[in-house]
Amino acid sequence: MDIIVTLQCQDQPGIVHAMTSSVLACDGNIIENQQFTDPVTKSFVMRTRFETAQTIEESQKTLQEGLGRFKPVLKLRPVGEKKRALIMVTSESHCLRDLLYLQELNELPIEIPAVVSNHESLRALVESHGIPFHFIDVKSLGKSESEVRLQNIVDEEEIDFLVLARYMQILSSDFCSKLQGSIINIHHSFLPGFKGAKPYHQAHDRGVKIIGATAHFVTADLDEGPIIEQDIAHTNHTATPEDMIALGRDVERRVLSRAVKLFAEDRIFVVGNRTIVL
Repeated sequence: MDIIVTLQCQDQPGIVHAMTSSVLACDGNIIENQQFTDPVTKSFVMRTRFETAQTIEESQKTLQEGLGRFKPVLKLRPVGEKKRALIMVTSESHCLRDLLYLQELNELPIEIPAVVSNHESLRALVESHGIPFHFIDVKSLGKSESEVRLQNIVDEEEIDFLVLARYMQILSSDFCSKLQGSIINIHHSFLPGFKGAKPYHQAHDRGVKIIGATAHFVTADLDEGPIIEQDIAHTNHTATPEDMIALGRDVERRVLSRAVKLFAEDRIFVVGNRTIVL
């Protein structure tokens, strides 16, 4: 069995030795190993991939016995067991299309059991890929009832994480707290930052020279969650607002897909208000 194990705890002597010894006790062979100690918080994170003839339960027991004294957050997952992502959209399709495309090419190691939207406009696209489409009419149902229905889908489909692929609704603080560290959002980002309606038109009016996007975890504080991935595209005075929108779409889809892949491969560790990505 090919297993990924992640570990997070306070830094202290002997962790790496204990991990390698524990994998050896599983009759395991390490294929990949990365670790990092955050110099500010002294948090230690580690991601190890190894092969073993043991079951996941046996390996979990062996590693817990070998590493328990460090009081780690220890998680194991078979590499072949893909995480289940619930994609949420409104009416813009560029991020959704990229996720569907990469998933079908097996370049994105996730399963997509369903797509949820507060509009009907993307139903045909989603269903053409053989994926169930759930319309939740937030406007008529209200936020509370909508989130009850959303939670039911999360539970029924055994969802591991949510991806807000240009989902233009604000989730409640309670819902965000329940799924802390499991909701990824994509957000346009500029210098300076442009809030409110028509950010690309505001950017054009200010003559910006770069267009960016940020993928981050969703928290109760709007657009303030730990950052996972960022990227930019350069522009100049010849660009129209429509040109900037097109550039923005391209950056957004690329950044979101990379963030989803990092999460799916267990490479992201949250330390305070920031992430460590191995």
